[in-house]
Amino acid sequence: MNNILKIRNLRKEYEEFILDDISWDIPKGYITGLIGPNGAGKTTTIKLIMNLIKSDGGEVDVFGLDHVANDIEIKNRVGYVGEEQFFYEHRSANWTGKFVSHFFTDWDMEHYQKLLEEFEIPRKKMIRKFSKGMRVKLSLAIALSHNPELIILDEPTAGLDPIIRRDVLDFLQTITQNGDRSVLISSHITDDIARIADTITYMINGRIALTAAKDDLLANWKRIHFSKGALDPKIFETLEQLEDHAFGGSGITKDYLQIKESLSQGLATGDIKVENVGLDDILISLVKEQ
Repeated sequence: MNNILKIRNLRKEYEEFILDDISWDIPKGYITGLIGPNGAGKTTTIKLIMNLIKSDGGEVDVFGLDHVANDIEIKNRVGYVGEEQFFYEHRSANWTGKFVSHFFTDWDMEHYQKLLEEFEIPRKKMIRKFSKGMRVKLSLAIALSHNPELIILDEPTAGLDPIIRRDVLDFLQTITQNGDRSVLISSHITDDIARIADTITYMINGRIALTAAKDDLLANWKRIHFSKGALDPKIFETLEQLEDHAFGGSGITKDYLQIKESLSQGLATGDIKVENVGLDDILISLVKEQ
């Protein structure tokens, strides 16, 4: 698998927070979801990738290029939507497109106009009158109008209503289908990540806690419900988030496919039941483990 982005031993120190020596690869042609609680270091990591802040150590390569030495070339090949959208409020989307076009060598004004139409963004209305959803969609239109190979989105759906969120996510899936574009999307809304991501990375307390293919994660992480005495003690000892119930208990396993055969008798008798968990359940387990 080719990697479009490689991070090695990246570090950033603040007075009350440290991004602690992280190493991470992002595969080409996939949507990678970055999940973590507030303050985990997601935005700091993205700003370091984009060379918006300076690191205190480590290396970041994008397209095989050093992100500092080749800053301009990389920014010409990356579409970036930050956590907040900043515009000239008294200007229109038409004016903004013409203004931004001067900063990119491959700006495609025709494509930009098509995106404005597709996203139903008024061309001549002053941006100060735009809703939150319109601002996000305008940012996305700008990010996609210079034919980027990598699209980096930091909490793009935060504060959006469900309909606009769904539109944005569906669009991201569409533009990555042919495999020549990659997306890194950071969000604390795990349902959004679950909907579109191919691979998942969890970040907790400035560290990478887990990286895996989404399908593998959801296949292996399960909640096991069991009657008293029905579960092998060796399996019981590996469960996390244990809860006691009147007739037994439950806990989360991260190795369901490995222990599935050992549960077969209990599953057949009904003394053991298996429940799917979501990405947020995995996050809670990882946070408690940390």
